[in-house]
Amino acid sequence: MTTTNPSEIWYTRCPVPTPLGLAAQLGYLEEAFEAEGIALRSIIDSPNRDIRQSHFNHTLSWSFRHGGNVPPIRARSEGRKTRLVWITWTDEFQAVITLPATGIRTVKGLKDRRFGIARRPEGIVDFMRATALKGLVSALSLEGLTPQDIEIVDIPLSDSVLDEQEGPSLFGLKRRQAYGEDITALIRGDVDAIFVKGTAGINVANLIGAIQVAEFGFHPDPKVRINSGSPRLLTVDELLAEERPDLVSRLIEAVHRAAVWAAAHPEDTRRFIARESGATEEQVLAAHGPDVHRRLGLSLDPELLDAVSCYKDFLRDWGFLAGDFTVEQWADHRPYATLGKKAA
Repeated sequence: MTTTNPSEIWYTRCPVPTPLGLAAQLGYLEEAFEAEGIALRSIIDSPNRDIRQSHFNHTLSWSFRHGGNVPPIRARSEGRKTRLVWITWTDEFQAVITLPATGIRTVKGLKDRRFGIARRPEGIVDFMRATALKGLVSALSLEGLTPQDIEIVDIPLSDSVLDEQEGPSLFGLKRRQAYGEDITALIRGDVDAIFVKGTAGINVANLIGAIQVAEFGFHPDPKVRINSGSPRLLTVDELLAEERPDLVSRLIEAVHRAAVWAAAHPEDTRRFIARESGATEEQVLAAHGPDVHRRLGLSLDPELLDAVSCYKDFLRDWGFLAGDFTVEQWADHRPYATLGKKAA
């Protein structure tokens, strides 16, 4: 190991349930790096658009990320030098919804109907489109249907995901409400059904009085549940992993500490997740279930690596990746081993 001593480390997490988010709110992250004289900087909260972009393409050196798996998988497929150090699987609401007037009540009723999927401009990987496509495939599989049995209708979006994090149209909030254009297309009758997920999905479905055609976020078959948020990945850039593996171990210890805390504090955990997600505690409970505080652990178990590989293959097959790679070779088991030795 070298004696490289960075003065600051960049980090980011998605606005969803993650033990990294809890560790940040509880002060565990700052405490872990403060002992080394290292300042933590938030990528997603930076006023610099170029820095914020690293949340989606993992370009910053001395950085780590925990959140949805599409951006880090895409970055790795582009040759970005990163390491997968841990995986979290927290189930969440995933559903195909429609409006009462369509007459659709079951998955079989989707046959020959129009399924709307938003499409963003080229640039940052369109992770929401990838998520909706996997949701569609999962829903159709419940009744033996395939995407060839329905009509996929693009809902064109003019803004990139970065554009939705700035400007007066946010009315002082950090980000725009998800699924706005999808819901508009549904209400206008341009499409017959759409996919939604998480607290945002429950919120908009409730708002418009939607009909739930299928919900599969808690389906017993993990291949049905696998999507961009199931599982979520903790990744670090390779410079940090190789130059200062001790700092990666510190990171893992802080995040593991937060997961242990969450398991013992269910009500506080729901409140912290609500703050993280920009949702109500009621929405968190509905979207993630009563055991969400027990679903924030970290692992690199073979079944989780297989799940990541399964979704990576889906992204490859649907044209979201720049190239292919092996998930097991991406994984770095060293921090896990270090934590195991300390626990023993």
